Amino acid sequence: MTLDAERMAQWQAAHRARVDAALQSVLSVPEEEKTLLSAMRYAAFGGKRLRALLVYAAAALTDGQDDVADAPAVAVELIHAYSLAHDDLPCMDDDDLRRGRLACHVRFGEAVALLAGDALQTQAFAVLAKSALSDPAHACYVLAQASGVLGMAGGQARDLETTARDIRGLEIMHQMKTGALIRASVALGASCGVALSPDENTALTRYADRIGLAFQVADDVLDVEGVSDALGKTAGKDAAQNKATYVSLLGLSEAKRLMNTLCEEARSALSLFGERARILKTLATQVVARSH
Repeated sequence: MTLDAERMAQWQAAHRARVDAALQSVLSVPEEEKTLLSAMRYAAFGGKRLRALLVYAAAALTDGQDDVADAPAVAVELIHAYSLAHDDLPCMDDDDLRRGRLACHVRFGEAVALLAGDALQTQAFAVLAKSALSDPAHACYVLAQASGVLGMAGGQARDLETTARDIRGLEIMHQMKTGALIRASVALGASCGVALSPDENTALTRYADRIGLAFQVADDVLDVEGVSDALGKTAGKDAAQNKATYVSLLGLSEAKRLMNTLCEEARSALSLFGERARILKTLATQVVARSH
C-alpha cells in the first residue's frame, strides 16, 4: 500500500523544506569566501531532493527521528550537488543547463565550479562526522564508498570511456554512477533508527538497488521524450553524443516496460515491512511516474 497523494505531497513538502533549511545552515560560512560560497549555494539548491527524501523515509521505517536524519539527508544532497557541478563541466558531460538554469560553471566559471564541487564534497563528510548518528565514522565510510572509485566516481569514469555497449555493462555503470548514492541514502536513513534484521537489510538493499536502476531507465526515457524546460537539463544529449542508453539498446517501449518492472520489484522487496514501508513504496512509484 502507498500513501495517498495529498498526504504524500505534504510529507514531501515538509521534508524538502527541512533539508533545505539544514543546507542553508551548513552553507552559512564566513563571507570572506563569498564567491566560492555563492557557487556552492547555487549548486546545492533546486532539484527534487529524492536522495534526502529516501533518507527520511528509511529513517521513518526504522523509527528514526527527523532530527537525526537531517545530517545524512544533508550529506547525500551535498555529494549529489558536487557531482552535478562536476558532471556538467566541459571535460565531463559538457552541459550548460542544470535544474532549469545555467550550470554552475557557466554561471561562475570552470575553476570556481570545480572548487565548489570539491568544497561541497568535503562539507558532506564534516556534516556526518559531527552528527548525532550512533556511528558517524561508519556513516562516513558508507558515503565514501558510494562516492568513490567503487561508486559514483567510478561509474562516471566508465561513462566517459563509453565502454557500456550491452545491457549488463550499462547496468553495472549505472549501479555505480547513480545507484550507489541512492543505496547509500537508504542505508544511512535506516541507520537513524532501530537496527534491522539481516533479512530486512537484504530487502532494503534490494529496494534501493531496483529504484536506482529504475531512476536511470526513466532518465533515459525522458531524454528521448522530454523537453529541456521540463527536464531542467538539455534533452536529447545522449543521442547527440551517441551514448548507449536503455532506450538505444532496448527500444523505447521495452525500456518503459523494464522501468515499470524495476519499480514493481522495488515495491515487492518491501513486502515484509507491511504498512511501515508506505512512504518508500510511494517514492518508488514516483521515480517512474515522472516519465509517464
